[in-house]
Amino acid sequence: MAGIGDILGGGPAKTFLGVPACPDPARAQGRAAILGVPMASPYASVGAYCARAPQAIRAAAAPYAGSRSHVNFDLGRPGWAEGAVVDCGDLALAASDAAGNRVKIRHAVASLLGTGAVPVVLGGDDSVVIPLLQGFEGQGPLTILQIDAHIDWREQIEGERWGLSSVMRRASEMGHVERILQVGARGFGSARPQDLEAARAWGAEIVPAEALAREGPGAVLRLIPEGARIHVALDCDALDPAIMPAVIAPTPGGLGYWDVLGLIRGAGERGRIAGFSMVELMPDNDIHGRGTLLAAQLLATTLGLIAGDP
Repeated sequence: MAGIGDILGGGPAKTFLGVPACPDPARAQGRAAILGVPMASPYASVGAYCARAPQAIRAAAAPYAGSRSHVNFDLGRPGWAEGAVVDCGDLALAASDAAGNRVKIRHAVASLLGTGAVPVVLGGDDSVVIPLLQGFEGQGPLTILQIDAHIDWREQIEGERWGLSSVMRRASEMGHVERILQVGARGFGSARPQDLEAARAWGAEIVPAEALAREGPGAVLRLIPEGARIHVALDCDALDPAIMPAVIAPTPGGLGYWDVLGLIRGAGERGRIAGFSMVELMPDNDIHGRGTLLAAQLLATTLGLIAGDP
Protein backbone atom coordinates (compact mmCIF):
# COMPACT_ATOMS: atom_id res chain seq x y z
CA MET A 1 0.00 0.00 0.00
CA ALA A 2 1.29 3.46 -0.90
CA GLY A 3 2.23 5.80 1.94
CA ILE A 4 3.23 9.40 2.45
CA GLY A 5 6.84 8.49 1.63
CA ASP A 6 5.82 7.43 -1.87
CA ILE A 7 4.16 10.79 -2.43
CA LEU A 8 6.92 12.93 -0.94
CA GLY A 9 9.89 10.93 -2.19
CA GLY A 10 10.94 9.55 1.18
CA GLY A 11 11.84 6.00 2.06
CA PRO A 12 14.12 3.96 4.31
CA ALA A 13 16.79 6.18 5.81
CA LYS A 14 19.66 5.19 8.10
CA THR A 15 19.99 8.75 9.38
CA PHE A 16 17.39 11.20 10.67
CA LEU A 17 15.61 12.66 7.63
CA GLY A 18 18.47 11.36 5.49
CA VAL A 19 21.00 13.95 6.73
CA PRO A 20 24.69 13.15 6.14
CA ALA A 21 26.14 10.41 8.33
CA CYS A 22 29.17 11.09 10.51
CA PRO A 23 30.21 7.94 12.40
CA ASP A 24 32.97 9.70 14.38
CA PRO A 25 31.69 12.42 16.76
CA ALA A 26 35.18 13.94 16.87
CA ARG A 27 34.91 14.71 13.15
CA ALA A 28 31.40 16.15 13.11
CA GLN A 29 30.88 19.13 10.86
CA GLY A 30 27.89 21.44 10.88
CA ARG A 31 25.91 23.32 13.45
CA ALA A 32 24.21 20.34 15.10
CA ALA A 33 25.05 16.65 15.42
CA ILE A 34 22.53 13.94 16.29
CA LEU A 35 23.79 11.17 18.58
CA GLY A 36 21.72 8.11 19.47
CA VAL A 37 22.27 6.91 23.05
CA PRO A 38 20.12 3.82 23.63
CA MET A 39 20.89 3.48 27.35
CA ALA A 40 23.16 4.52 30.19
CA SER A 41 22.40 3.21 33.69
CA PRO A 42 19.18 1.17 33.52
CA TYR A 43 17.44 -0.01 36.67
CA ALA A 44 17.51 -3.78 37.11
CA SER A 45 13.73 -3.87 37.53
CA VAL A 46 12.94 -2.44 34.06
CA GLY A 47 16.12 -2.76 31.99
CA ALA A 48 16.90 -0.67 28.92
CA TYR A 49 13.25 -0.17 27.95
CA CYS A 50 13.94 2.81 25.66
CA ALA A 51 16.85 1.29 23.74
CA ARG A 52 14.96 1.19 20.43
CA ALA A 53 13.90 4.84 20.61
CA PRO A 54 16.65 6.46 18.49
CA GLN A 55 16.00 4.12 15.58
CA ALA A 56 12.22 4.41 16.01
CA ILE A 57 12.44 8.21 15.74
CA ARG A 58 14.59 7.94 12.61
CA ALA A 59 12.10 5.47 11.10
CA ALA A 60 9.16 7.78 11.84
CA ALA A 61 10.92 10.63 10.01
CA ALA A 62 12.10 8.53 7.05
CA PRO A 63 8.99 9.05 4.85
CA TYR A 64 9.67 12.80 4.96
CA ALA A 65 13.36 12.60 4.02
CA GLY A 66 12.58 13.74 0.49
CA SER A 67 10.99 16.89 1.92
CA ARG A 68 13.91 17.96 4.08
CA SER A 69 14.44 21.15 2.05
CA HIS A 70 10.73 22.02 1.95
CA VAL A 71 9.06 24.64 4.16
CA ASN A 72 8.52 23.54 7.76
CA PHE A 73 5.47 25.56 8.74
CA ASP A 74 6.35 25.18 12.43
CA LEU A 75 9.28 27.46 11.57
CA GLY A 76 7.83 29.38 8.63
CA ARG A 77 10.85 28.43 6.50
CA PRO A 78 12.94 25.41 5.48
CA GLY A 79 14.68 23.86 8.46
CA TRP A 80 18.41 24.16 7.74
CA ALA A 81 20.98 24.38 4.98
CA GLU A 82 22.44 21.19 3.52
CA GLY A 83 25.23 19.93 5.75
CA ALA A 84 24.20 21.97 8.81
CA VAL A 85 22.97 18.82 10.57
CA VAL A 86 24.74 15.44 10.66
CA ASP A 87 23.81 12.14 12.27
CA CYS A 88 26.51 10.29 14.20
CA GLY A 89 24.44 7.13 14.58
CA ASP A 90 24.03 5.23 17.84
CA LEU A 91 26.71 4.57 20.44
CA ALA A 92 27.47 0.88 21.03
CA LEU A 93 26.42 0.39 24.64
CA ALA A 94 25.54 -2.56 26.89
CA ALA A 95 22.96 -2.80 29.68
CA SER A 96 25.46 -4.89 31.65
CA ASP A 97 28.10 -2.12 31.69
CA ALA A 98 26.51 1.04 33.05
CA ALA A 99 29.84 2.54 34.14
CA GLY A 100 31.33 1.93 30.69
CA ASN A 101 28.24 3.40 29.06
CA ARG A 102 28.62 6.61 31.03
CA VAL A 103 32.27 6.98 30.00
CA LYS A 104 31.43 6.50 26.31
CA ILE A 105 28.55 8.99 26.46
CA ARG A 106 30.59 11.62 28.26
CA HIS A 107 33.49 11.31 25.81
CA ALA A 108 31.21 11.38 22.75
CA VAL A 109 29.47 14.56 23.92
CA ALA A 110 32.78 16.22 24.76
CA SER A 111 34.06 15.27 21.29
CA LEU A 112 31.03 16.84 19.62
CA LEU A 113 31.43 20.02 21.65
CA GLY A 114 35.08 20.10 20.59
CA THR A 115 34.00 20.36 16.95
CA GLY A 116 31.68 23.29 17.67
CA ALA A 117 28.53 21.29 16.90
CA VAL A 118 25.53 21.34 19.24
CA PRO A 119 24.97 17.80 20.60
CA VAL A 120 21.41 16.62 19.94
CA VAL A 121 21.05 13.39 21.89
CA LEU A 122 18.31 10.83 21.35
CA GLY A 123 17.82 8.50 24.32
CA GLY A 124 17.41 6.07 25.84
CA ASP A 125 15.95 6.56 29.30
CA ASP A 126 16.58 9.70 31.30
CA SER A 127 19.77 8.32 32.84
CA VAL A 128 21.63 9.19 29.60
CA VAL A 129 21.36 12.87 30.54
CA ILE A 130 23.75 12.52 33.49
CA PRO A 131 26.91 11.61 31.51
CA LEU A 132 25.72 13.89 28.72
CA LEU A 133 25.86 16.84 31.12
CA GLN A 134 29.25 15.67 32.40
CA GLY A 135 30.48 16.04 28.84
CA PHE A 136 29.95 19.82 29.17
CA GLU A 137 32.57 20.13 31.90
CA GLY A 138 35.11 22.80 31.03
CA GLN A 139 32.77 24.50 28.55
CA GLY A 140 31.61 27.25 30.93
CA PRO A 141 28.50 27.76 33.08
CA LEU A 142 25.42 25.84 31.97
CA THR A 143 21.71 26.39 32.54
CA ILE A 144 19.51 23.29 32.38
CA LEU A 145 15.93 23.64 31.19
CA GLN A 146 14.31 20.34 32.08
CA ILE A 147 10.87 19.70 30.54
CA ASP A 148 9.56 16.67 32.39
CA ALA A 149 6.62 15.26 34.34
CA HIS A 150 9.06 14.46 37.17
CA ILE A 151 11.78 16.39 39.00
CA ASP A 152 14.32 13.51 39.26
CA TRP A 153 15.92 14.45 42.60
CA ARG A 154 16.16 11.01 44.24
CA GLU A 155 19.55 10.18 45.76
CA GLN A 156 19.19 6.59 44.59
CA ILE A 157 16.65 3.95 43.59
CA GLU A 158 17.41 0.22 43.79
CA GLY A 159 20.91 1.20 44.94
CA GLU A 160 21.57 3.00 41.63
CA ARG A 161 22.71 6.62 42.04
CA TRP A 162 23.05 7.23 38.28
CA GLY A 163 19.56 6.18 37.24
CA LEU A 164 16.71 8.04 35.61
CA SER A 165 15.16 9.33 38.85
CA SER A 166 18.42 10.93 40.01
CA VAL A 167 19.25 13.04 36.96
CA MET A 168 18.83 16.52 38.41
CA ARG A 169 20.30 15.50 41.76
CA ARG A 170 23.49 14.42 39.99
CA ALA A 171 23.40 17.53 37.77
CA SER A 172 23.26 19.71 40.88
CA GLU A 173 26.61 18.22 41.95
CA MET A 174 28.38 19.32 38.74
CA GLY A 175 30.40 22.48 39.18
CA HIS A 176 29.59 23.81 35.71
CA VAL A 177 25.81 23.61 36.24
CA GLU A 178 24.83 27.00 37.59
CA ARG A 179 21.07 26.93 37.14
CA ILE A 180 18.32 24.29 36.94
CA LEU A 181 14.84 25.22 35.69
CA GLN A 182 12.24 22.44 35.80
CA VAL A 183 8.86 22.66 34.11
CA GLY A 184 5.98 20.22 33.68
CA ALA A 185 5.89 18.33 36.99
CA ARG A 186 2.48 16.90 37.79
CA GLY A 187 0.70 14.00 39.44
CA PHE A 188 2.54 11.30 41.35
CA GLY A 189 6.12 10.27 40.71
CA SER A 190 9.28 9.24 42.53
CA ALA A 191 9.67 12.55 44.38
CA ARG A 192 9.09 12.47 48.14
CA PRO A 193 8.71 15.64 50.23
CA GLN A 194 12.40 15.54 51.17
CA ASP A 195 13.40 15.33 47.51
CA LEU A 196 11.38 18.42 46.61
CA GLU A 197 12.89 20.16 49.64
CA ALA A 198 16.41 19.25 48.48
CA ALA A 199 15.71 20.62 44.99
CA ARG A 200 14.44 23.91 46.36
CA ALA A 201 17.29 24.15 48.88
CA TRP A 202 19.82 23.84 46.05
CA GLY A 203 18.05 26.61 44.16
CA ALA A 204 16.19 24.72 41.45
CA GLU A 205 13.28 26.71 40.02
CA ILE A 206 10.27 24.39 39.66
CA VAL A 207 7.27 25.38 37.54
CA PRO A 208 4.61 22.64 37.71
CA ALA A 209 2.44 21.92 34.68
CA GLU A 210 -0.52 23.59 36.38
CA ALA A 211 1.42 26.85 36.78
CA LEU A 212 2.54 26.71 33.16
CA ALA A 213 -1.06 26.27 32.03
CA ARG A 214 -2.17 29.18 34.20
CA GLU A 215 0.70 31.63 33.61
CA GLY A 216 2.05 30.63 30.20
CA PRO A 217 5.67 30.09 29.11
CA GLY A 218 6.74 33.44 30.55
CA ALA A 219 6.66 31.81 33.97
CA VAL A 220 9.68 29.77 32.86
CA LEU A 221 11.41 31.93 30.28
CA ARG A 222 11.80 34.94 32.53
CA LEU A 223 13.94 32.74 34.80
CA ILE A 224 16.53 32.29 32.03
CA PRO A 225 19.15 35.06 32.07
CA GLU A 226 19.88 36.81 28.81
CA GLY A 227 22.79 35.15 27.03
CA ALA A 228 22.75 31.93 29.07
CA ARG A 229 24.15 28.71 27.62
CA ILE A 230 21.28 26.24 27.87
CA HIS A 231 20.87 22.51 27.69
CA VAL A 232 17.24 21.62 27.01
CA ALA A 233 16.48 18.22 28.56
CA LEU A 234 13.14 17.01 27.18
CA ASP A 235 11.57 13.92 28.71
CA CYS A 236 8.76 12.72 26.44
CA ASP A 237 6.46 12.15 29.41
CA ALA A 238 6.28 15.93 29.77
CA LEU A 239 3.83 15.75 26.86
CA ASP A 240 0.25 14.78 27.56
CA PRO A 241 -0.39 11.04 27.00
CA ALA A 242 -3.25 11.90 24.65
CA ILE A 243 -0.62 12.91 22.09
CA MET A 244 2.43 11.05 23.49
CA PRO A 245 1.41 7.54 24.53
CA ALA A 246 4.91 6.08 24.03
CA VAL A 247 6.20 6.48 27.59
CA ILE A 248 6.51 4.27 30.64
CA ALA A 249 4.71 6.68 32.99
CA PRO A 250 1.82 8.41 31.17
CA THR A 251 0.47 11.20 33.37
CA PRO A 252 -2.66 13.24 32.52
CA GLY A 253 -2.50 17.01 32.43
CA GLY A 254 0.66 17.23 30.37
CA LEU A 255 2.02 19.75 27.92
CA GLY A 256 0.97 20.09 24.31
CA TYR A 257 3.21 20.17 21.25
CA TRP A 258 3.08 23.97 21.04
CA ASP A 259 3.81 24.31 24.77
CA VAL A 260 7.04 22.35 24.41
CA LEU A 261 8.04 24.00 21.16
CA GLY A 262 7.32 27.42 22.66
CA LEU A 263 9.62 26.69 25.59
CA ILE A 264 12.43 25.53 23.30
CA ARG A 265 11.99 28.48 20.94
CA GLY A 266 11.81 30.92 23.85
CA ALA A 267 14.93 29.46 25.46
CA GLY A 268 16.83 29.97 22.22
CA GLU A 269 15.69 33.58 22.10
CA ARG A 270 16.75 34.25 25.69
CA GLY A 271 20.13 32.57 25.39
CA ARG A 272 21.88 29.97 23.27
CA ILE A 273 20.87 26.32 23.10
CA ALA A 274 24.18 24.55 23.66
CA GLY A 275 22.66 21.07 23.81
CA PHE A 276 19.38 19.22 23.46
CA SER A 277 18.25 15.79 24.59
CA MET A 278 15.06 13.86 23.93
CA VAL A 279 14.65 10.87 26.22
CA GLU A 280 12.10 8.43 27.66
CA LEU A 281 10.41 7.50 24.38
CA MET A 282 9.26 3.90 24.78
CA PRO A 283 8.35 2.48 21.35
CA ASP A 284 6.77 -0.65 22.88
CA ASN A 285 4.06 1.55 24.43
CA ASP A 286 3.29 3.54 21.29
CA ILE A 287 -0.14 3.51 19.63
CA HIS A 288 -0.16 3.43 15.82
CA GLY A 289 3.18 5.25 15.78
CA ARG A 290 1.68 8.49 17.09
CA GLY A 291 4.30 9.10 19.75
CA THR A 292 7.31 8.45 17.54
CA LEU A 293 5.86 10.66 14.79
CA LEU A 294 5.34 13.51 17.26
CA ALA A 295 8.89 13.05 18.54
CA ALA A 296 10.26 13.12 14.99
CA GLN A 297 8.37 16.31 14.09
CA LEU A 298 9.41 18.03 17.31
CA LEU A 299 13.01 16.99 16.73
CA ALA A 300 12.99 18.28 13.15
CA THR A 301 11.66 21.66 14.25
CA THR A 302 14.09 21.88 17.16
CA LEU A 303 16.97 21.14 14.79
CA GLY A 304 15.71 23.99 12.63
CA LEU A 305 15.79 26.32 15.63
CA ILE A 306 19.34 25.23 16.51
CA ALA A 307 20.93 24.81 13.09
CA GLY A 308 18.77 26.83 10.73
CA ASP A 309 19.09 30.42 9.64
CA PRO A 310 18.01 32.94 12.31
